[in-house]
Amino acid sequence: MKYLYLLFLVLFIQNFQAQGNPNPDDTIQVSILTVGVADQSHSLYGHTAIRIKDNLRGIDAVYNYGMFDFSTPNFILRFVKGDMQYFAAAYPYADFEYNYRYENRSIYEQILNLSTKKKRELITALQQTITGDDKFYTYKFIDRNCTTKVIDIINDVLKRDVIYKQDSSETTYREVLYPYAENHFFQKLGINIIFGAKVDEKASKMFLPFDLKNNLDQTEYKNAPFVQQTKTLFEANRVPMKVWWDSIYTLLFFLVAIVLLNNKICTNSYFILIALLGLFFSFVGFYSYHREIYWNYNVLLFNPIYFLVFYFGWRKNKNAFMWSSFIALISLVIYLLYMLDKVHLGIVWPFILTNAILLIRGLLPYAKVKQPAQ
Repeated sequence: MKYLYLLFLVLFIQNFQAQGNPNPDDTIQVSILTVGVADQSHSLYGHTAIRIKDNLRGIDAVYNYGMFDFSTPNFILRFVKGDMQYFAAAYPYADFEYNYRYENRSIYEQILNLSTKKKRELITALQQTITGDDKFYTYKFIDRNCTTKVIDIINDVLKRDVIYKQDSSETTYREVLYPYAENHFFQKLGINIIFGAKVDEKASKMFLPFDLKNNLDQTEYKNAPFVQQTKTLFEANRVPMKVWWDSIYTLLFFLVAIVLLNNKICTNSYFILIALLGLFFSFVGFYSYHREIYWNYNVLLFNPIYFLVFYFGWRKNKNAFMWSSFIALISLVIYLLYMLDKVHLGIVWPFILTNAILLIRGLLPYAKVKQPAQ
């Protein structure tokens, strides 16, 4: 059925393009759809799409730039590497709405104030993106996603950057992202420790659906509001999903237990886990094409040198243990100083404190100065 609809859509576009003089009172409606957030990692930030509607011709289609195939070979590795191919697709709006109603996610529509000529050009450009070489694109978290693709195609059709980030604040990308995982502590923790220095840059680019939605409300085109009308197509009655263990208190419980137990097995296991995370961040930084995870200074906290701290402590090599512990402690101090103005200090401080206590506790026995013989 979708293929028949797509064929009908192509014939409609060809017929629309073949019209002679554009009619200023045409029945085509172009709008931007913004989908609300949900609890899964891929839906934390919402979604953006373009809707083309013509009641006269029975057309109601959505152009979606957020399509991907879970059956892609090595899906996870390709996504982590940053060469995952997303693609554009067109399908009936009814299917689009059904899907997000089922997921209980709100749908907002902003009808654009465009001339018939520009509508025709936009429809032609949209059709090319689902049938031409531009159908597939390499997904990038900030630089190229479902929202940026919508912005780019509209600005290209209008021949200038009508849609642009109007907020001139010094807010960073990390600060923009931070509130979205408010009720999901461990997702927020994972996101913030895997992201590096790129996301601490000033957020000069719109890349999130609700940033686009809010900016559109302030956008003007040819001395008139760019959004002709805003509608709520579906208002979700969402109750934030809260899992009792998904909080900073769970993390504190385990870290406090490790400190209070003062057990070598627990301490060494913790150091190995921290070091493994550091190795992962370092490896991914070299392996991946995602700029967001380059230069990850969080390796100063999740430091591979804790392998040496564990190994030399186990081998009872006093000098090597002291030097590796001292280097880890200095790295921790540098990390803390660097983090003083970072928003995610509020969720990593338990690791900073735990690492400092365990390192200092390990060094104290060697710091005792023997009294000279009388």
